[in-house]
Amino acid sequence: MRKFRKREHIENYLRSTYVGNPLFDDMFLYHNSLPEVDFSEINTSTVFLNKKVNFPLMINAMTGGSDFAEDINRQLAQVANEFNIPIAVGSQTIALEDPDTVESFSVVREIVEKGIVIGNLSARTSLEDAKKAIDIIRADSLQLHLNPAQELAMSEGEREFKNILKNIEELVNGLDVPIIVKEVGFGLSSDVVKRLYDIGVRNVDVSGFGGTNFFEIENLRTPDSDLSELYGWGIPTALAIIEAKSLGLDDLKIIGSGGIKNSEQLIKSIVAGADMTAISGEILSYLVHGGVEYTLKYLGNLIYKSKMIMLLLGAKDIKDLRNVKYKVKGELRDLLENFKL
Repeated sequence: MRKFRKREHIENYLRSTYVGNPLFDDMFLYHNSLPEVDFSEINTSTVFLNKKVNFPLMINAMTGGSDFAEDINRQLAQVANEFNIPIAVGSQTIALEDPDTVESFSVVREIVEKGIVIGNLSARTSLEDAKKAIDIIRADSLQLHLNPAQELAMSEGEREFKNILKNIEELVNGLDVPIIVKEVGFGLSSDVVKRLYDIGVRNVDVSGFGGTNFFEIENLRTPDSDLSELYGWGIPTALAIIEAKSLGLDDLKIIGSGGIKNSEQLIKSIVAGADMTAISGEILSYLVHGGVEYTLKYLGNLIYKSKMIMLLLGAKDIKDLRNVKYKVKGELRDLLENFKL
């Protein structure tokens, strides 16, 4: 059932039509007519999980567990390897249950030999299973996903959500690799980020509202149950990043994801406070519709245009970009005005 569900998720994402607003349009960046930097000097490299990457973007968790998923993961790994950017695999629970599916995940490490590969499991997983998942792909880090909204949307999903924070703490203390706690498209609030930080988590992926919508994806699996009134549920990505950054936790690394499709949204994520950005759905669409070459072209153009925006902001590197000032307007401003730490 899990293997079939994973394929359904991919197919239903490609069928989904609801488009949320991550509120990046409500961020205003000032054009700099005197950037005092040459285009050839623009440096997009950064350090993530103690390794140098060429661009502050990771291919976020998508799939695994079937021949179809193995093909996708192989191609995604080729793309990640080409650009020297991190890649996260989809939930590895199925690989722990069915040894025949292990190759659909381990293929990523076979291709990305020296780059960053990130494992993925539910935040309710056991320490023993977490260690196994890490070993399967020799993971540099392990994502623990929080997905109560998605679980509730599944007829076969979990209905018990107690003691997950305690379990995350045990995993943080028991594993030798860094933990990344991520949402799956509904956003991490500043309160949740602070609670995670207090138990030792130092990497969070806000995975905000505006991208992959699991209420719709799960609803497409069970069309007799109408969840459409909940399609707008979640914390917009721009808001989630700004609020997480405003906590002032210097050693907290923020990954901005959720609805990022183009260079302007990516740059705004970093300006807002993200240390790294992540894309899943948009990359999947390019890969399924046009293959590896089409996806390489998309990301190549995204990186080039990101460098253009960096120059037009007077930012020669990612450090400069994080110091760019911005203003907010519209709904994002209204939400921030009512935000209290």
